[in-house]
Amino acid sequence: MMERQLKQKLNRELLDSQEKLPIKIVQFGGGNFMRGFTDYVIDKLNKEKGFNAGIVNVQPTVGGAVHKLEEQGNLYTLFSRGVKKGKIIDTKQVVSAIQKSINPYTNYDEFLALAKEEELEFIFSNTTETGITYDESETGYQGPHKNFPAKLTVLLHERFKYFNGDTEKGLRIIPCELIEDNAFALKKIVLKYADLWNLGEGFIKWIEQNNYFHNTLVDRIVPGYPKDDLETYESQLDYEDQMMVVSEIFLLWVIQDAGNLKERIPFDKIDEQILVVDDIQPYRLRKVRILNGGHSLMLAPAILSGKETVKESIDDEFIGRFLTKTISNEVNPTLGLDEIELKEFAEEVFDRFRNPFIKHYQASIALYFVSKFKVRIVPSILKYFEINSRLPLNLIFSLASLIRFYQGSYGEKTLPLNDEEFIINRFKEIWKNEDYEIVAELALSETHFWDIDLTKVQGLKSAVAKALWEIDHNDIETAYKNFIKFNS
Repeated sequence: MMERQLKQKLNRELLDSQEKLPIKIVQFGGGNFMRGFTDYVIDKLNKEKGFNAGIVNVQPTVGGAVHKLEEQGNLYTLFSRGVKKGKIIDTKQVVSAIQKSINPYTNYDEFLALAKEEELEFIFSNTTETGITYDESETGYQGPHKNFPAKLTVLLHERFKYFNGDTEKGLRIIPCELIEDNAFALKKIVLKYADLWNLGEGFIKWIEQNNYFHNTLVDRIVPGYPKDDLETYESQLDYEDQMMVVSEIFLLWVIQDAGNLKERIPFDKIDEQILVVDDIQPYRLRKVRILNGGHSLMLAPAILSGKETVKESIDDEFIGRFLTKTISNEVNPTLGLDEIELKEFAEEVFDRFRNPFIKHYQASIALYFVSKFKVRIVPSILKYFEINSRLPLNLIFSLASLIRFYQGSYGEKTLPLNDEEFIINRFKEIWKNEDYEIVAELALSETHFWDIDLTKVQGLKSAVAKALWEIDHNDIETAYKNFIKFNS
């Protein structure tokens, strides 16, 4: 404790980081994710490729804490930790791209003045999934507004007025909220406010023709401030940093191109997985089926075999092999994407699962397990069957393990069921039957689970019934081997 008090608070003078970068980016949301993701990327572009872009961080909610960043010169330490191609990576750096942090609720004029920045070109945001919504209570133009799209509309309109509708002064809006077509959703709300506030046809035309809204897909785990292991991180610093951030090594940013974005920001010049593409949907599909799907397809077999974390599961000889073979042989071939890219992406996913610095409990992944399985795994089962006219046996074993999981206990162990009341109660009814064929019939035909009747897939009911019998009469690995042997 004494040592902590003797350390000087992080500031620009301390690190001789006095450069003043031109404001090219306004960012709504300066929380853990943005500081470990977009700010990190811009900082890397600045330092490695001379991008020369300063960021202004705008506090999105009344209860935010941008003053803490201001107090240490808008500097913070980023620790990046994880596994890459089997090797542990553990690095730290000070990120200095943010030039200013503004609380629009206490300094509204300072916020409005951002519209006049000559070199402003980009808007980044991460205001959570609920941030891109229309708030009908925001009836007037006069701020400060609580709603993010309302704030953005005002900023754009102030810029439109100040530069007299200059076609060269439009902005590129790149939201990072985790909703599909995030930029298109945001643009729709901005235009709705423009109409509500009678901002004029000229402004609407300027938005439509001279501003670009880029849909995105973002992926990086950023646990944030390491409050549970603070001493470990503080011991690595010779200054006090109240805004330090921890993230994993993996980073994926897929951005839908518009207006030659590649020429405006040189993402391809740094060694990060940032893809500017015409269509982001294949990458969204890849993430859902391989990353999210990987979690879901191994979850029930892992829990039934006594594994508690993702790392423990993938490190297990049987579960790890089951996961990797299923993705390689039964998921990837259904996606219609480049085989080499899929293989490389899958290997990165497995490295993330092995990250020793992140404790990801299987029980937490089991939340709403059925709906996740429906979205992430069932389409792979159906597509595989459509292509090959046979069942994907590993995915079927995973499905059978899910059905067994919802019985609620295995041996003497109570299983972590955490789902809709209807689903839990329906499985309770189903498992009153002792005949595995009947259990399989009832579970697979329940359209509330899957949105379709899975008994219509030829041979699926009998295969699931066989797997259920094996799971109840053997350990998981033996059950799997017997199931595969029986169906080969």
